[in-house]
Amino acid sequence: MYSSTLTSEQSANSADFPHQFARSRRFSLGVPRHFTVSPDGRRVLFVRTGSGTDPVGRLWQYEDGTERLLADPALLVGAGSGAVPEEERLRRERARERSVGVVSYATDDAARLVAFALSGALWAVRTDGGTPFSVPAAGPVVDPRPSPDGRYIAYVSRRCFHVVDLTGADRQLARAEDPEISYGLAEYAAAESMHRSRGYWWAPDSRHVLVARVDTSPVERRYLSDPADPTKPPQAIRYPAAGTANAEVTLELLSLEGERVEVEWDRKAYEYVVAAGWDAHGPFVTVQSRDQRTMRTLTVDPETGATEVLHERTDPAWVEIITGTPARTASGALVLPEDEGDTRYLTVGGQRVTPEGLQLCAVLGVEGERVLFTASDDPLETHVWCHEPGHGLRRLSREPGRYTGAARGGTVVLAGLTPRGNEVGVLRGAGADGADGADGDPPYQALTSLAEEPSITPRPVHLTLGERKLRGVLYLPSWHEEGTGKLPVLLDPYGGPAMQVVGRARDWFTCVSQWFAEQGFAVLAVDGRGTPNRGPAWEKTIHGDQLGPALEDQVDALRAAAARCGDLDLTRVAIRGWSFGGFLAAAAVLYHPEIFHAAVAGAPPTDMRMYDTHWKERYLGHPEEQPENYERTSLIGHGHLLSRPLLLVHGLADDNVAAAHTLRFSAELLAAGKPHSVLPLPGATHLPADDAVNAQLLNFQRDFLMSALEGGAGKK
Repeated sequence: MYSSTLTSEQSANSADFPHQFARSRRFSLGVPRHFTVSPDGRRVLFVRTGSGTDPVGRLWQYEDGTERLLADPALLVGAGSGAVPEEERLRRERARERSVGVVSYATDDAARLVAFALSGALWAVRTDGGTPFSVPAAGPVVDPRPSPDGRYIAYVSRRCFHVVDLTGADRQLARAEDPEISYGLAEYAAAESMHRSRGYWWAPDSRHVLVARVDTSPVERRYLSDPADPTKPPQAIRYPAAGTANAEVTLELLSLEGERVEVEWDRKAYEYVVAAGWDAHGPFVTVQSRDQRTMRTLTVDPETGATEVLHERTDPAWVEIITGTPARTASGALVLPEDEGDTRYLTVGGQRVTPEGLQLCAVLGVEGERVLFTASDDPLETHVWCHEPGHGLRRLSREPGRYTGAARGGTVVLAGLTPRGNEVGVLRGAGADGADGADGDPPYQALTSLAEEPSITPRPVHLTLGERKLRGVLYLPSWHEEGTGKLPVLLDPYGGPAMQVVGRARDWFTCVSQWFAEQGFAVLAVDGRGTPNRGPAWEKTIHGDQLGPALEDQVDALRAAAARCGDLDLTRVAIRGWSFGGFLAAAAVLYHPEIFHAAVAGAPPTDMRMYDTHWKERYLGHPEEQPENYERTSLIGHGHLLSRPLLLVHGLADDNVAAAHTLRFSAELLAAGKPHSVLPLPGATHLPADDAVNAQLLNFQRDFLMSALEGGAGKK
C-alpha cells in the first residue's frame, strides 16, 4: 500500500535511511563538540570523529581560522590496546556516549595542557606544539583532569584518587577502603538524574582538591545477565530504586601533601550532593533534601571543612536543578535560577537579570562579571545569551534552532541544531558581544562538520494545538497531495521531562519522524505538559501524576490536528516511543483503545517503583508516603485493559530502565490472556549500540504497525 506510491528516488532514500541512521550513530558522528576556549580567546579545542560514519573521536584545535589535529588515537603507539575500565564504561553509558577514541578531555586553566584517557591509558598533549605523550599511571585511568597550573594531572584508578606529575611521579591521595567505596566518581543518581558527571574539583592553587567519597553499600543490588550467553556470569550493579537507600556521599578536601579534611553538613537532612566546585572565593557545594523541596548552596571553610548556608531555594513540588548553577562572578555575586509562576529567571547577586517569559535553561560559564547562558522565549527555540553589568542582556545566537556554546577571552563558540542540521561557529569581537559587524553581520567562522547529510529531508508543519496551545509538528509523506486520500496516523512523542521533540531544528528525531511519514503515515509529534522550556508552572503540572496530563495532551493534540488536516484517518491511529515515550505509547493503548489502535513501546518504565530515587521521587514523591501516585502512574497492575496490538522492545543489558519492566509487564499480560509481542535485544543497553540492530529496529516497528493497522487488528 505504502511503498508503491513512492517515486524511485524517494523509495531509494527511504530504504537507505535506517542503515544511514544507524551507521552515523543518529547523525552524531563527525559533529564538532566538547568546546574549550583559551583565556585569550584565540584558540578553541574540540572533539570530532573522522567522518560521519567513523566512530573514533580525535582532539582538534582551531586557531586563526585553521583547524589543527592535536591527537589521533590511530597514530598513538599502544593507544586503544587495553580495555575500557568499567567505571569509564558506566560513565559513557550515563552520558549516552556513542563514539570511541577521544570522547572527552580536560585542560589546565591556560588551555595549554590537555589530558585524556584511551582504553585506560593516560595521555597528554600540549597545544603549543609537539605530539601527544603517555603519562605513567598507577592503573587504568578514568576522568583525568590537569591542575589549573598544568603541573599535575588528577585521575581515578580502581576507585582510588591519584595525582601524577608529567614525569610519572604518582601520589595516591585517597584509597578505596572497600569494594563499595570510590573516590572522585559520580554516583549513579548524580550522573543519571542530577546532571553531575564529575566527582572532584581542583582548587585554584593547584595544591588542593575537593573530592567526593561514595559508599554504595546501602544501595539495593541488581544483577544484569546475558541470556544469549549463559556461560557469562551476571554483573552486579547498585541501583537506588524509588523508596530505597541511596549511596552515601561525602566530600573531602585533600592536599597534595596528604592532608585530609571532611566537609561537614547535615547529611541526614540533605543527602543529595547536586553540585560542587572551587573558585577564587573558595570551595562550595549544593545539597538537596530527599524530598527535593529544599536546596542549599553552602560555602566551605577550606581549613576546617565547616559550612555555612549561602543560599536556599524551596518549592512545594520540587526544586529544579539547572546545569551550571550555582556559579560565582569575579566579585562573588552568586549566579542562580529563580522560579516564579510561569518564568524561570536568571539571577546574579540576588537580582533578576532576565525578563518575564524568558526561560533559563542552563548556565554555560562565568568570566569576570559576564554570565553566558541558554534560555528560551519560544518553546521551539533555545538560544545563547549573555549578561554583563553595563552591557545588559544580549542574545548571541541569531538563526532559528537550539543552541549551546562556550566563551572566553572575547570569543564565543555557538553550537546549534538548526533547520539545516548541526552547525558550529566561532564568534569574535563585536559578534561575541551580541553586536553586528561592519557589514551588519557578526564576524563568524564555521567549524567543519563531517556529519552525513540525512537521505531524508524533514518537511515539518508546525502547529499550535488545543486550549493549552500544545506545540506540535506534523510530517506528511513528500508524495502525498492534500485531499487525495486518508493517511493512517502515527504519534511519535517523548512527552516527558527533560526532552523536547518539537522545535525549529533538524535532528535525528525529526528525520526518523519524516522517514515514518515516507512509509505512508501522517506523523504527529507533540510536547505536552511536563516538557521543558514553557516555564516551571508548566513543568510541575505533572507533580504526583506523570501519566494523566501527558496522555491527555497527546489525545487533545491528535483531535486538534485532525480538525486542521482532513487527511488524518482517526480510524487508524498508532503510537510509538522509547523510554518515557515507550511508557506513554503502552499507556495509550491500555487506557484509550477507542483512539489508539496499535503501539510500539521501547524500554518502557512500566513500574515506577523500579525506577531510580532522585528522578522518580522528584515527580511522584516517596512511594511509602504517596503510594497512590505510583499506582496511578504505573502500567503494572493494569495489563488486563489491553485490547490492541502492542509490541514491547527492550535491551536486556539496560541498567537504567531494567528489562524487568518489560518482562514483568509481559508476564502480567500473558496471565490476563492479552496477546502482545516482545522483542528482546540481547546485550543492548538503554541506548542500543549495535548498528545492525538499530537499522532493523526501524523497519521492524514499521512492519508491525502496518500489519496491526491494515490487518484488521486496528479496526476493532
